[in-house]
Amino acid sequence: MAYSSVIQDTVATPIPVREILPWAIFGGLLFLLAMYFIGVEEGAMAIFNGMYVHEFVHDGRHLLGFPCH
Repeated sequence: MAYSSVIQDTVATPIPVREILPWAIFGGLLFLLAMYFIGVEEGAMAIFNGMYVHEFVHDGRHLLGFPCH
């Protein structure tokens, strides 16, 4: 049985930072927004009235180690 392999010359093209930067900023802002709702949205600092947001992210708070009780 003969084995043959095809070797293709592939060259990775670098992505310029100016193309990555807007997506990195967008991702960072989404991360900060998620961290706010998971870590801070509760009690006196709450933007929304009631406990709806707190209860929605309650398990995530415990998973990430934020105390809430």
